[in-house]
Amino acid sequence: MRRPVSATASGRRSGRLPTLVDAHFNRALQINHGAIGRYGRRRSGGWHSDRWHRIGRLNGNECWVGPFDPGVQAAASKLTLCNFYRPNDEYPEFLSAVAEIERVPLETVLPWPGSSDPLSRAVVTFCSPTRGIVTANPGFELPWWTADWVGAKISKVPLTSDYRHDVKAMLAADPNAGLTGTNTPLEDIEWLLSNKPAGSIVLVDEAYIHFSNAKPASYLVAQGKDVLVLRTFSKLFGMASMRMGISMAPKALHDKMMRYDGRQQSGTLPLPSLACATASLKQPALIAQRKAEMIAARNATFDHLQNKRLSYIPSDANMFMVDWKRPAKDVVALFEQNDVAIGRSWDIWPTISRITVGSAANMEKFCSVVDKII
Repeated sequence: MRRPVSATASGRRSGRLPTLVDAHFNRALQINHGAIGRYGRRRSGGWHSDRWHRIGRLNGNECWVGPFDPGVQAAASKLTLCNFYRPNDEYPEFLSAVAEIERVPLETVLPWPGSSDPLSRAVVTFCSPTRGIVTANPGFELPWWTADWVGAKISKVPLTSDYRHDVKAMLAADPNAGLTGTNTPLEDIEWLLSNKPAGSIVLVDEAYIHFSNAKPASYLVAQGKDVLVLRTFSKLFGMASMRMGISMAPKALHDKMMRYDGRQQSGTLPLPSLACATASLKQPALIAQRKAEMIAARNATFDHLQNKRLSYIPSDANMFMVDWKRPAKDVVALFEQNDVAIGRSWDIWPTISRITVGSAANMEKFCSVVDKII
């Protein structure tokens, strides 16, 4: 079973500080329905208008439903207190909840507006024109854009035949660079930590961990390893536009990422988002229920694809890849004509589309369009 996280490692060579930056290739920006710039994105209005109310929305890194009811209630209770920056103890309560659930020291937890900010900060902090980055390909594009912005060399290594990354091949691609990969088992992460050169770090992106049965990597933080673990609330917790995420790492590593503000702005978050996240973390029964709903919808879709003899790449996350055996952009257009938005493809995988797992009804609609166009 693939682990829905990714890991990276880098080493020190000739006095250069290596880096590890990592992001799960399943973590994706929606780019198929609009033009994308070099460092930003612009999406066309058609898919972000009233049409959204009647289409199957399977092209973004989102959940098919919003926050849990206890989270909604907690957020609502804070709205009238938003005239204050920190009216009570909401900030430390959130950090304490994360530390208790993940069993990590309180000082190792930092909140962020999502997980993209700390990901980019890791690249800016540890990469430079003399310290490149090695990533799996396909992969999450944000580290590429950020590395390009800082002038760092970018080396892209194709995934293996079983859709994992080859750590040794990535090290060989650029020994002085940081590495990023996907679908990384914990034993590979532990191997990286044991074999990486001194001064390097390992970054593990666990954006989809709540949908998986895999063991989280937070225990490595508790052990004091040179590791940075990222989480987001935009997936299972249904809080994409509330912008909530966390990183877990030794304090010394976090301090390097503050750079310009000494934590004055880093980690500053809307009060309702903090309250919603804290309440949501404390709902193990609701978390398990939502996870089971996603798995049921995903497995039913896999069965349908198998019956249609379509090749697909399964995952433990709320997404998967389908190989249409023809240009994916043409298939995207056909789905759009039938009011279903599906995800993007990559240059290295031009016939493969990324599909987000939505509700059971969303996936039934997806399957009905598959029957119509295939």
